[in-house]
Amino acid sequence: MSLYLNTNKPFENYKRLLNTDYFVDKSNIIEKTNKVINTANSYICITRPRRFGKSSVADMLGAYYSKAVDSKDIFDNLNISKSDSYEEHLNKYNVINISFNAISENGNTYDDYIKMIRDTIKKDVAQKYHYINPDDYFNLSSMLYDTKDKFIFIFDEWDYIFTNNLFVENQNDFLEFLRNLLKDQPYVALAYMTGVLPIKKYSSGSALNMFDEHTFLKDRRFGDYFGFTEEEVMGLCNKNGKMNFKELESWYNGYFTATGIKIYNPRSVVKALQNNYCESYWTNTGAMDEVAEYLKYDILEIRDDVIEMVSGEEIDITIDEDFRAGQGAPRNKEEIYSAMIVLGFLSYHDGYLKIPNKELMKEFEKALQDESFGYVSEIIEDSRNMLKATVKGDTKTVESILHDIHNSEIPILQYNDENSLACVLTLAYLSARDTYRVEREEKTGKGYADFTFHPRRKNDIALIIELKKDESTEVAIDQIRKKEYVEKFKRENEDKKILAVAICYNSKEKEHECKIEEI
Repeated sequence: MSLYLNTNKPFENYKRLLNTDYFVDKSNIIEKTNKVINTANSYICITRPRRFGKSSVADMLGAYYSKAVDSKDIFDNLNISKSDSYEEHLNKYNVINISFNAISENGNTYDDYIKMIRDTIKKDVAQKYHYINPDDYFNLSSMLYDTKDKFIFIFDEWDYIFTNNLFVENQNDFLEFLRNLLKDQPYVALAYMTGVLPIKKYSSGSALNMFDEHTFLKDRRFGDYFGFTEEEVMGLCNKNGKMNFKELESWYNGYFTATGIKIYNPRSVVKALQNNYCESYWTNTGAMDEVAEYLKYDILEIRDDVIEMVSGEEIDITIDEDFRAGQGAPRNKEEIYSAMIVLGFLSYHDGYLKIPNKELMKEFEKALQDESFGYVSEIIEDSRNMLKATVKGDTKTVESILHDIHNSEIPILQYNDENSLACVLTLAYLSARDTYRVEREEKTGKGYADFTFHPRRKNDIALIIELKKDESTEVAIDQIRKKEYVEKFKRENEDKKILAVAICYNSKEKEHECKIEEI
């Protein structure tokens, strides 16, 4: 039985996906791949973060193109069936489908890895083409050429050895293997590769420069086929009937295609709908401590940006280049951010960089607690005292903690711009996010409250915080009352205690003042 050539594994995988409760039809991407078959543009490499549906699309393509299966009953009911090219290519091709995440059990060297792949392809081809003797050929391309057939190549996780830092000394050899197998070969009808990292470039080009690359940062053709669009998520919420779209949006929204379409992480959305509960699902599937590791490459250079982003701000920066497979450790701020965009840790659109959503925000909050962040981690460790003091109405302790943060060596906390006070408050209350849903600039009553703290536990006290510079605390408290910020909390916490917290900074005296009232 074949393992790579004309295997029915993609077909079986895709049938399982179709049977799930929250299946989303992405089959129209097939119309785009049909257009490039047997053309000079038949080399496609699509890279996205983990869990953005890359393998599902690869399985769909294998199920559609392979002549080893009959998938008409499936695709007749999908969007692609309306395309003029639908029946022309349905189950018409020999498909070589390889997921490069399998490591040889016979050893752990690059030679073992690549020998397993070569030998499996040779065995599969010889099994189908009985007149082919693998021993007669010095390479795979000559053997495939002698079949006089056309093949579609579908490679999933093409960058596995790069993302897992395997066989570092042989990674260029692997690129050469792919080049020799695919480039300028008349038997290639279509070569479709997916992975996390864009293709490594060296010198002035790449061994795989025949591929059109479609990355998270620059893809303008296939963007809405990887991840769920906002319209698709709303449709799934309607089907579920229990989950609130706005809650899903706050947890999993925040990514954009290069053309501005909002994209959600599919796995997280589906898990939330299955469990009727929003939490961090995607981040539990991979090495999310990578967030902290990437930040450590140049903490002093990026620390202020991270504090701003954790406070809900966007960073104005130009990121032109993708971080690529085999590039090594990021060397500067732009490369660190580029790597984090590629991995899905940060979102970048229209020149602005941000933490995309609550799911990722939690990982950045954890990262800031690492001792490598110096005084920032100390501030966060003390933030439990800030929350306790606020709930108790201990204004002197609140003022003292804010004073200490302001006097730290961290430039952004010196109130050089209007966002700095909010950044101080974010760090000072960071531990509160364990037990509160913390919102910044939330619409409530007749305006927008600076910070609102919604209790997750029934016995905790709700907080509304208003920030002012060179104003009195009375003005801040009065604004909370007059703009009726408390109304939303009354609906959520009927007959529960709610505290109005005014925090003001006097730029002349360089002192903070706090006032806390129950409302």
